[in-house]
Amino acid sequence: MQFLLAHKKIVLGALLAVCAVVVLIVVVLPKPKVVEQPASEVVSVSTKVIGTSVEGRSIEEYSFGTGTSTIILVGGMHGGYEWNSVVLAYKMIDYLTEDPLRVPGDMTIKIIPNLNPDGVTKVANKEGKITETDVLIKSDTTGIGRFNANGVDLNRNFNCKWQATSTWKGAPVKAGTQPFSEPEATALWDSVQGLEGARELRAVVFWHSQANAVYASECENGVLPITTDIMNAYAGASGYTPVSSFDAYPVTGDAEGWLASIGIPAITVELKTHTSVEWEENRKGVEALLNYFSVMR
Repeated sequence: MQFLLAHKKIVLGALLAVCAVVVLIVVVLPKPKVVEQPASEVVSVSTKVIGTSVEGRSIEEYSFGTGTSTIILVGGMHGGYEWNSVVLAYKMIDYLTEDPLRVPGDMTIKIIPNLNPDGVTKVANKEGKITETDVLIKSDTTGIGRFNANGVDLNRNFNCKWQATSTWKGAPVKAGTQPFSEPEATALWDSVQGLEGARELRAVVFWHSQANAVYASECENGVLPITTDIMNAYAGASGYTPVSSFDAYPVTGDAEGWLASIGIPAITVELKTHTSVEWEENRKGVEALLNYFSVMR
């Protein structure tokens, strides 16, 4: 019996010693530090479908930031004919997703990577996000994939000097039955009109190819002063040539002109070729715009 009592005391003593060590560890060891990101550094990242194409493909918009000043970047207006503008837009999406804090706290960037997904399917072997390796037809002079599934040139379907038949390189092209008759054009209209209240749309940038230039926009009342500023800012940072007015051939119903007509500055960035993405040039161009509008505030 005495042996059992002695054994119990030893066991109890051991347990008490273990508990003491555990308590000591809990008290002495530092607690894990919880790092909370300041509210000013929290950047929102979201995606939504803003419309569908003629053939029912989704037109997506990616949003970065919650600032009151918004810039919209648009790729793929001319679909597969200018597929490099779509690849560029997705590269910008990846860049901002990797580090959303690249968007200043007072700014929001919205990116519509592919306004004409039906046209892109004419040259690529997949839908949604594409890279250079997904493109089967890298270069074409006939305009394959330029138009939407109704055969309409989307950049002739907006409400600025609209005509049912417009031109592309001097040749006639369909412009739809009326302004915004095409669902892709309506998707862009919805994106622009959806910015209400304190969030102000400061500028829209359209990526096209191939003229190696940045063009200002205008409609009936000429070029807006800020449009000239952002054209020069983007061109100066990217190395593209600034051009205040497109006069190679008559254009009616273009998206940039429509935006100018409602007081929103817009520029057209034309890449050098139909096959080059020119990432660094356009990264610098976009950052120049962010800096321009941040300084203005």
